[in-house]
Amino acid sequence: MKVWIPHEAGAGLLGEVPAGVTVEPWTDPGRPPSDPTDVRFWVPPFLSAGDASAMLERLPNLAVVQLLSAGADAWIGRVPEGVTLCDARGVHDAGTAEWVLTAILSQLREFPAMARAQARREWAYAEVSPTDELTGKRVLIVGAGSIGAAVHARLAPFDVTVTLVARTARPAAGVHGVDELPRLLPKADVVVLLVPLTERTRGMVDADFLAAMPDGALLVNAARGPVARTEALVAELSSGRLRAALDVTDPEPLPADHPLWELPNVLLTPHVAGSVHGLLPRAYRLVGAQVRRFAAGEPLVNTVTDGY
Repeated sequence: MKVWIPHEAGAGLLGEVPAGVTVEPWTDPGRPPSDPTDVRFWVPPFLSAGDASAMLERLPNLAVVQLLSAGADAWIGRVPEGVTLCDARGVHDAGTAEWVLTAILSQLREFPAMARAQARREWAYAEVSPTDELTGKRVLIVGAGSIGAAVHARLAPFDVTVTLVARTARPAAGVHGVDELPRLLPKADVVVLLVPLTERTRGMVDADFLAAMPDGALLVNAARGPVARTEALVAELSSGRLRAALDVTDPEPLPADHPLWELPNVLLTPHVAGSVHGLLPRAYRLVGAQVRRFAAGEPLVNTVTDGY
């Protein structure tokens, strides 16, 4: 059985490989490392989408696609029948949660404004102080999966009130359903988006969603760009009523002439929340475990069903 992976270093991070399993790096889409007809297990490049999914046509006996991303939206409907699609749930919890905390603190404590002042060589004490603070804030996390749990845990020392929202309510766990958002949004100082991109979540952050947030609230998007309607974002943020920290946008990359670049109340990062030094070791530990399960005929974890 052949396993193709996207990194030369990946083979050394997989752990023990079962007898009869050959691992080969496929790093150049135009040059397969060997005959693709024997490939049963494929790991596409991180954050790959349309171009990489076209490579599926070259793998006629493929059985498993193991993603390195937590989201599988780019692959839904592209994987042939009979091929199991698995995501990297759990791999990005720490990195993304760190980005969320960094983004929240940076915006509340006016770090972007101070960075701009530093570039101008200006001592901007009077301009930025007193800053806002995280202490005492009401944080609404929309997306109560493993990343949401990681964000929740990291918020605990900051003396905040956290409310979790998921696709369906889980009252025993204190998790609200998305149908409760109209009631919950007006009470949130910070709204963190961590939902997967599905037909249900596409465009969920629309004009009504944003209008329900209180004046001065902060929207943090670490999910996918199309979860928010860009026109509604631009309209609301241009008024200055809300603030935002966006790791993802729609379109992405954001064109250089897009109005979001110019808004002083918006912090933009280039989809880097999960791109940390620890990514590959964590990702390939998952890949190695999945390869061993598959070779042993055991059920795989993180299988994607109904877009999740």
